[in-house]
Amino acid sequence: MYLHSKQVLTTGISVEKAKKAIVMIHGRGGSSQDIVTLKEHLNLKEMAIFAPQASQRSWYPYSFMAPEVQNQPALDSALGVINDLVQDIEKAGIPADSIYFLGFSQGACLTLEYLARNAKKYGGAVAFTGGLIGETLITERYKGDFEGTPILISTGNPDPHVPLTRVQESISILKSFNSNVHSEVFNGKQHSISFEEINLANQYIFKEN
Repeated sequence: MYLHSKQVLTTGISVEKAKKAIVMIHGRGGSSQDIVTLKEHLNLKEMAIFAPQASQRSWYPYSFMAPEVQNQPALDSALGVINDLVQDIEKAGIPADSIYFLGFSQGACLTLEYLARNAKKYGGAVAFTGGLIGETLITERYKGDFEGTPILISTGNPDPHVPLTRVQESISILKSFNSNVHSEVFNGKQHSISFEEINLANQYIFKEN
């Protein structure tokens, strides 16, 4: 029911001509079309843009902090979609250190979970309101070395879906794998992407040359 197809929206510069790429992952109830509209506000002009689409607009059925068995097999399928897409981008000639990631809410959780399980030198990542996935975090499954990869994590306090404690725990784990995390907490922020967060993403991750 929640298994995902290979539907991927592509925009920006063609992957054959681009030197950088970004994987943009929508949240629950969102779509690939929704998330790519952020390109109008972010410094992505030199990038090939890929936005996979979740079936039924959800990557997994329950909260990211639900017992993992409740979110399977959808969670493994979703992580597989991201992994296959990254491999396809690399095969097209763009190395991992020129691949970027961005996700919102459920998509931010999926982004961070994928990165933590496959830590290496990436171009950078943005997680708008998200944390690592699981009722309790199984740190043994996280591996690799980010080699200083910049990661921006922003969230509201309180947020109705993502507890600040899980965000903080996730930041600590990501830092332990040698990532360069910048985090911002906005008191009273709605569960959405603000212009302040967009500006932070451009400042810390999508720096114009």
